[in-house]
Amino acid sequence: MINIPKGTKDMLPQESYKWHYLENNIKEITRLFDYKEIRTPVFEHTELFLRGVGETTDIVGKEMYTFMDKGNRSITLKPEGTAGVARSFVENGLHQLPQPLKCYYFTPVFRYERPQAGRLREHHQFGVEVFGVDTPAIDAEVISTAKMLFERLNINNLTLYINSIGCKECRANYNEALRAFFKDNIDRMCPTCRERLVTNPLRILDCKVDDCIEINKNAPSILEYLCDSCREHHEGVQNALSNLGILYKIDPRIVRGLDYYTKTVFEFVSENIGAKGTVCGGGRYNGLVEQVGGKSCPAVGFGMGLERLLLTLEAESLEIVNNEIPTVYIGDIEQKAYVMRLVAALRRAGISALCDLAARSVKAQLKYADKLGALYTIVIGDEELKNSIVKVRNMKDGSCEEVAIDEIIAYFKNKSN
Repeated sequence: MINIPKGTKDMLPQESYKWHYLENNIKEITRLFDYKEIRTPVFEHTELFLRGVGETTDIVGKEMYTFMDKGNRSITLKPEGTAGVARSFVENGLHQLPQPLKCYYFTPVFRYERPQAGRLREHHQFGVEVFGVDTPAIDAEVISTAKMLFERLNINNLTLYINSIGCKECRANYNEALRAFFKDNIDRMCPTCRERLVTNPLRILDCKVDDCIEINKNAPSILEYLCDSCREHHEGVQNALSNLGILYKIDPRIVRGLDYYTKTVFEFVSENIGAKGTVCGGGRYNGLVEQVGGKSCPAVGFGMGLERLLLTLEAESLEIVNNEIPTVYIGDIEQKAYVMRLVAALRRAGISALCDLAARSVKAQLKYADKLGALYTIVIGDEELKNSIVKVRNMKDGSCEEVAIDEIIAYFKNKSN
């Protein structure tokens, strides 16, 4: 037997309704905010992620699935969604559309890392990206998009943490302060963070090694090094969130795992799904469009893993009701041709209907209908056709109702309204 690769997971037919539930709710939220869907390739030129995500990040350094194609080009399966959207924004001239341009996407993402709860080597991400506006108000609206989705899904035990990691200018001063601080603690730091001290000290704050986490508790705060413009923007985001009634906490240790972030960064964190309980993360990335070859353009967005979102629903005992079940199963007693025509007519009318295609007995047909969770069953034989009347059985409460055969379609249409 050939087994599934480690760190991947099948979406099985009996579980697909859960994914559709998430996707349908997400699409409704994005409709309310006027986000338009964008779809980008599963793989991109490796250079895109080297430029955008950053060569010193764990994603680029350790986690990307990169290979040479038959044209001897370096290709990478996308490790995150934003860089590809930024590339599409530039390549397709989307800056010519009215701004802000608001996009959303569903995409698989690929990272070679230790599989854990809600995070696989292939997992699936929902994200939004907004291009063309640099105001605190749009940052707050992006955050409120995620917040409204969580409310719609009845996920309430989440904490919003926000921070600012400044712009290129004020972050340079902060990096020097970090180098000075960590230099005195270098003997206690992990080997990776010793390298980061030279290449990108901000990444040290994102380390998950216990010793480094303990050292980071006393590191200087980025908020002490913000320039006037970044400080004003950060305060504006806080005011906008307060105006929207969104509670938040400031955490100066949030830096996110991608180098393209500037100014605002944020995370929604659950305490119910393990130590690394980030359900949604994002922020502003004003330099990314320029880094991938476009003109300077402000942008902000977030991403959330759908597997982790399902895990959060499960952790909070929020049941997803399966509404993807057939409306009616029509059994037959030697009237298969007639029943198949009736089922076809019901389907044309928009009603989910099934009949026997496996030559089962009537008893086996009804047992099968019960296993499928059909809401109603009908059995049609010679007597029913002779009298033009059928009995419609409600499978939930066992009650029966007589319906004229030529009124079956109208009967079920009325049930679905």
